[in-house]
Amino acid sequence: MSESPLLETLVLEPKARRKSGVDPSLPFYPLSIAVLTISDTRDAATDTSGALLADRLTGAGHTLAEKVIVRDDIEAIRAQVNLWVADPRVDVIVTTGGTGFSPRDVTPEAVRPMLRREMEGFAVVFHQASQGTVGVSTLQSRALAGQIEETFIFCVPGSTGACRDAWDLVLANEFDSRFRPCSLVGQIPRYRGVCA
Repeated sequence: MSESPLLETLVLEPKARRKSGVDPSLPFYPLSIAVLTISDTRDAATDTSGALLADRLTGAGHTLAEKVIVRDDIEAIRAQVNLWVADPRVDVIVTTGGTGFSPRDVTPEAVRPMLRREMEGFAVVFHQASQGTVGVSTLQSRALAGQIEETFIFCVPGSTGACRDAWDLVLANEFDSRFRPCSLVGQIPRYRGVCA
């Protein structure tokens, strides 16, 4: 007799019954998030992607540590990221722009060598979410995430729609300490041991 029905009962059923989502009975621990727009053409008035991310994160109860625009240049990107990594007030960095395939898109080339650990699953989940809105065009994004020293960084495309997908469909839950079965907040140094 095959063991697979027993295995399904013992292993798969309990997992299938688990529900993921925000548990409003748990405390909310806000993050301090810096937003970096990477663009040769945008300024404070035209940076709709950076503005969307800033609005979304503050609307969710987090703190906007700082919002900066730098040009599509490896050294400029690294310089700003390093400033924030050295700043103990910054928990997370979210960048927008420079993740495509145009000759000036260099965000992955700037950030990936800086990573201590890469979060490979972020790109997978982002592409799954993005496919629902832009279809296979999501393949034109080289979104990535990881950890530089103790600071988490998420690099998303520059379009406002892609930033909306990234925040609404992925980051909002990942940055919410009440999300279960777990969220990234428990990995932030100042919340370790407080937020499991």
